[in-house]
Amino acid sequence: MASQTRGGTRWKRFAVVMVPSVAATAAIGVAMSQGALAASFSVSGQQAKVTAGKLDGQGFVQYGSYEKKVDGKNVPVAVLGFKNAKINNLCQSVVTPDVPLIGTVSLKLTAGTKAGKPVEGKNLYIDTAEADADATFTNINIGVAAGSSSKGPGISPGDHTSKGSFAQEADRAVFSGAKQKIWATTAGTFKLSNLSVRLHKGDNECY
Repeated sequence: MASQTRGGTRWKRFAVVMVPSVAATAAIGVAMSQGALAASFSVSGQQAKVTAGKLDGQGFVQYGSYEKKVDGKNVPVAVLGFKNAKINNLCQSVVTPDVPLIGTVSLKLTAGTKAGKPVEGKNLYIDTAEADADATFTNINIGVAAGSSSKGPGISPGDHTSKGSFAQEADRAVFSGAKQKIWATTAGTFKLSNLSVRLHKGDNECY
């Protein structure tokens, strides 16, 4: 029987690294990397660092899965799914070391930095390796079967996840001061207000 908490649940500094869904799994995030329609694809060998002032998501689900890298190796991820999400002060950075004749190069993206114009995502899925945030959940159920979750958008098509694997769901999930490392992000639509993309020489990450 699923563990249930009605009303708001606040978990300070909620941090997690998930194991694949075939094993025991337990709980959480924000952002953008290989944005695309939800589908199965090989991820790069690099993680992106992501921060957000606030992510306010409606229709939330979280479950464990794994991603296959281009080199054929599998990496465990915590998948965070939202039917709808609004993100303020989004930052994403990726560092590429040892570029010939240049050295280390950082790619930094920011969006949703103006008041009243957040980043907006629909059917948004974030595959994260680790995350830290202040989190508040409304009407959360912990321990539901991933395939039976009804509050969030369900299992993302192409994810390596058993329908009977451990999951949690909530009507609403709000993450403040989020920091995380992600492998990939997919979304049905992803609107980036006030988008800025910059290249920097050396290490210039979001955190």
